[in-house]
Amino acid sequence: MPSTPNFLDRLEEKNFFSQVSNKSRLHKYLIDRKIFLYCGFDPTNNSLHVGHLLPILCLKYFQSFGHTPILLIGGATGMIGDPSFKRYERKKNSLDLLRYNQTCLEKQLLLFFHQDDRITNKAIILNNYTWLKDFSVLSFLKKVGDYFSVNHMIHRESVKKRLTKEKTGMSFSEFSYSLLQAYDFSVVYKHYGVKLQIGGSDQWGNILSGIRLIRKLYHDEVFGLTCPLLTKSNGEKFGKTESNTIWLDPKKTSPYKFYQFWMNIPDSDVNNFFSLFSLFSTQETNMRLLNNNYIEEIINKKIFLANFLTQFVHGSNLLTAVQRIVNILFGKGSIQDIQKSDFLQLLQDGVPLIKCGEKISLSHALVKSLLSPSLTKARNMIVSGSIKINGIVQNQRDYVFIKSDVLFEKYTLLCRGKKNYVLIHWDL
Repeated sequence: MPSTPNFLDRLEEKNFFSQVSNKSRLHKYLIDRKIFLYCGFDPTNNSLHVGHLLPILCLKYFQSFGHTPILLIGGATGMIGDPSFKRYERKKNSLDLLRYNQTCLEKQLLLFFHQDDRITNKAIILNNYTWLKDFSVLSFLKKVGDYFSVNHMIHRESVKKRLTKEKTGMSFSEFSYSLLQAYDFSVVYKHYGVKLQIGGSDQWGNILSGIRLIRKLYHDEVFGLTCPLLTKSNGEKFGKTESNTIWLDPKKTSPYKFYQFWMNIPDSDVNNFFSLFSLFSTQETNMRLLNNNYIEEIINKKIFLANFLTQFVHGSNLLTAVQRIVNILFGKGSIQDIQKSDFLQLLQDGVPLIKCGEKISLSHALVKSLLSPSLTKARNMIVSGSIKINGIVQNQRDYVFIKSDVLFEKYTLLCRGKKNYVLIHWDL
């Protein structure tokens, strides 16, 4: 295993750091030392999303070198919501929903950190509600508020953007969020000796507040590190809106859709994502993927991202299932290899779906599924041989589905051309 300084150098080589406080001192501090570090996760939803992948992988990377990660659930801070670089105030969730979300996040996070009893630096999971629930306003203002200047807080970039927008502004509770996060850092420092907080680059101001508070309270130096945000082509970070979020929970985003998300990222983003994520893979990816064909190299990098991240999030069994589906839909696989569980993935959100309560003709199914705009064109498509039922070309003009077309007594897969699929869910 390489020495500790080398692993930080490797992070830096891959442009993993967005910001690091006192980088040279952190390098020196980690020589021959094993530390506790932490990252916070507010329970604003019942699942993490792709924007959380880099902080999680970073925690695991430190853990692989003997350091102990702390996973901090924001049971208290989640009641307010981090305003950093948000256009509007977050929607407030009920206490019952927040508690449910906390439970879901705890279970999900621990799936990424195998709690083997043989591991001496097992991940620790905490909840800041534990120490903030009984903290009085007067005590908080005296212990924390005295150390922060309003002038300084107002001029922080994440706050200033909100304050300058008409009809939005910022509530006092949101304005105080940074102080609550700073206090979290001081608590885990006091009780666990935590020396490093990590987070996305939008957390930099909050992390600096924690560093300042510990310096004031305990006259000690701690460190902060942020990783880049994963952003869409329009500059918005992943997970920004409900409709476009790619969740890590397979019930909210199927493993198939998760895999396809990475296969369909814009070519312009591939090299950046590959550089970041290949850092955490044990495979010799760079030598295997580099070649003189730019298009082939981009495709191979997308395949690496899809395979590596699907396995990391969903495990090898579901990756195998996804690869089987992809091979059947877009490769040379046989429909006979498909399993009932594969159809359940497609039924969730993999391909367009139509429901049929009675046997209909193929041409009517093509119109109903929008694979064809009319019955006449549907029949022409059938005769021309461009329509497949369960991977087999069907060219009978007035073909009506038969029993053998229905797989597992429920499903039929239609295809027009090479990539236009519709799943029929029979309810006979």
